[in-house]
Amino acid sequence: MGQEERYDVVIVGGGPNGVTSAAYLAKSGLSVCVLEERPELLGGCENVEVIPGVRIDPHMTFMYGAAAPGFEQLELWKYGFRMAWRMLLPDGTTGSALFTSEEAAQPTLKDIAGLMRLQGAHPDNEYWKELMRAIYWCPPHPPEVEITADNVPYMQVIKQHDPEMYTEELLDMSQFDLMDEYMETEAYEVGNGIVSWYSGASPEWQGVGIPALGGLASLIVSGQLSVSRGGMHTYGHAVVRAALAHGAVMRTSCPVEEIIIREGRAVGVRLRDDAAFAEKTIWANKAVLANVEIKHLFNQLIGKRHLDTGFLQRIDDISLKGSNIYVSHFLLSKPPRVRPQFRVPGEGDIFLGGVGGCDSRENYFEHIMDINGRKSFPSMPPEMVPWIVPPHEEDDSRVRRPNSYLLSPFYVIVPPPEYLVDGYDAMHKQKDKWDTYMRKALGATVENLEDDLIGQWSNPPWESEHRNWGLLGGGWYTTRHCSDQWFENRPLPELSRYRVPSIDGLYLCHQSSGHPGGLFLMAIPYNLMHILIEDGIAEPGDWWYPSPWYIPQEGKISAVPR
Repeated sequence: MGQEERYDVVIVGGGPNGVTSAAYLAKSGLSVCVLEERPELLGGCENVEVIPGVRIDPHMTFMYGAAAPGFEQLELWKYGFRMAWRMLLPDGTTGSALFTSEEAAQPTLKDIAGLMRLQGAHPDNEYWKELMRAIYWCPPHPPEVEITADNVPYMQVIKQHDPEMYTEELLDMSQFDLMDEYMETEAYEVGNGIVSWYSGASPEWQGVGIPALGGLASLIVSGQLSVSRGGMHTYGHAVVRAALAHGAVMRTSCPVEEIIIREGRAVGVRLRDDAAFAEKTIWANKAVLANVEIKHLFNQLIGKRHLDTGFLQRIDDISLKGSNIYVSHFLLSKPPRVRPQFRVPGEGDIFLGGVGGCDSRENYFEHIMDINGRKSFPSMPPEMVPWIVPPHEEDDSRVRRPNSYLLSPFYVIVPPPEYLVDGYDAMHKQKDKWDTYMRKALGATVENLEDDLIGQWSNPPWESEHRNWGLLGGGWYTTRHCSDQWFENRPLPELSRYRVPSIDGLYLCHQSSGHPGGLFLMAIPYNLMHILIEDGIAEPGDWWYPSPWYIPQEGKISAVPR
């Protein structure tokens, strides 16, 4: 029998948010233990060697994080983090394209200037990093603060840096509304709308136009479509090393059976009988952090005896399933070539990635109907379906096989498995059929996809969830990003600042339970740190700096250093 262990903080779940929270807290001088059910940490940052010399990131993960304060605060470069930067073309673009079913869309100068302005990335007025942090890396305001145009963080940033664009109507506009005002080419607007949809916020949703553009900017502007060297798994390794370097303890194959509540306070956890660690009770002196899907957390790990029935019903009523992604990876024996009709003069025939299905807004909405309306398989001809291949420089830490060229990932949005009318595992059962569909979709643009194909690997939605059930709906972002799940309302207003009001010492850090979701690297852990400082849990050193738009809660310790 092992001896009971006691830490300042116990974290349930070793995905990116749990491990990053551990790094922040351990660097603050606290003793921290992370408990992960799977044999491996990092959840959606999983990396797989599908054949010798070829590694892929099977889940829908990508490098949404260039504005994250955590890169600086946790000094991830010390722990092996490196970027595989994508080289820009002379005009400052990445060389990726927007494709209709007939040609490569050619944006006008107004299109490009409008998008750059909306994202705070215009060369004459560049403030994208500040805008990104105002949208995502900023905790929700305290409950006593009324949300107005004067204190929404991104509105303050726009008002300061681009007062001519500022209007309170921005709070009610969709991304399509904004693009219609500042751009002019339909295919260009649709293509950028598709990227925003894949990044969390649909371009037709009213009231989140700027956040939707923020998702687009965090992928394209801030990261220039670059990824961490070796894929997202190596980013995760750097975060793990940072946490371990400051003394955090990581335990894998340790599923949690119960969060222990005594006299209204979270005081530790009880492991399942099949956990690899001998001692089944681990105590928390200060706090328990739940990096656990929110419905599982409240219904199974806490249970009805500690929570009000009405509250549990509201948890059950939360819709966490916005959309899903069928993820494919293609390995070719020769460089991928663009079909002649899609080639841009002067740019050669090499396919560098891009967005497909940009024909029209009607084409986009037809695909939306499959996802949000019919909850069915893609009904569109494959050459019309919207898709994304985020381009990046070929990375020799991912492909070490000679004469091999990796097109990875190839994304097509599909319904979440739980909502699919044909059954949660329907796409999985017809995987060969849908793999063929995906080849036809990309093959409509890449002429040698079939002839030079070495291998194809894919994750239908159910398979992603089966491999890692923390990824709701098979994706890393997953939850809706409309107004009732934005900022001060996510996932419920009383939970939006990561506390569980009815249970002291219990905090939320899962993508389904906090703003802005897991896609934006280190956002939830950074935002949560403000709340843990307010409650006297954490006291970071001089390396810490809060969001400039953070508003302290009355009666709490301010997260602004004295």
